[in-house]
Amino acid sequence: MPGGYGGIGEAVCRALADQGVKVIVAGRDLGKAEKLAKKIRGIPLQLDVRDTASIEKSLRPFRRIDLFVNCAGVSHEQKLDEVTEETWDEVMATNLKAAMFLAQAVARRQKRGGKQVHLLSVRAQLGLRGRGYSSYATAKGGLVMLVRQHASELGPRGICVNGVAPTVVRTEMGAHWLKDPKTRAWLKERIPLGRIAEPQDVAAAVLFFCSPASDYVTGQVLYVDGGITASQ
Repeated sequence: MPGGYGGIGEAVCRALADQGVKVIVAGRDLGKAEKLAKKIRGIPLQLDVRDTASIEKSLRPFRRIDLFVNCAGVSHEQKLDEVTEETWDEVMATNLKAAMFLAQAVARRQKRGGKQVHLLSVRAQLGLRGRGYSSYATAKGGLVMLVRQHASELGPRGICVNGVAPTVVRTEMGAHWLKDPKTRAWLKERIPLGRIAEPQDVAAAVLFFCSPASDYVTGQVLYVDGGITASQ
């Protein structure tokens, strides 16, 4: 699981491990991957998803992978006239390009049957006034079509491909939204359920897509957003 030791990633790793899944905790920081893998009896793997040439090599020891959950992601908030080519390329490489080549490498090891799940965001569907999300929203929007295309191509092999798109989640990545009382209150006012998403909320949706309950569901994006996309 790329991004497995992040806030959402760790919740997903733990949820899968609780269901008896042997989880590969992958990320650039091997120490963090090893720390979590030890707790859940998983397998640590050092993997820089931005180095697409190394993905196949890193997965070479694994002859078969049944479930793939892509939690790798990065966000840099810059308004339109401030966006740099360097930042744009980093976000695209991490959030979209890596998703393509991780999915490719895993599909080669799924043969027939299996699940692929990508973590997206409500920004895949909604722009945001007053904030700078050009690169992030574009990458996540592109990931929606990647999910649909891969579902179409892998469907004949019995492989389901879906996405989970949360709103702001109570993690380190979402901390900048929540530390300011005014911003936190504004965010909660926009959410019909009236609360911030917890990592476990997202993990539950991922578990559904990884379970037999979703065997006839593919090419879909589930918005775990407390109702934002239903009311905006």
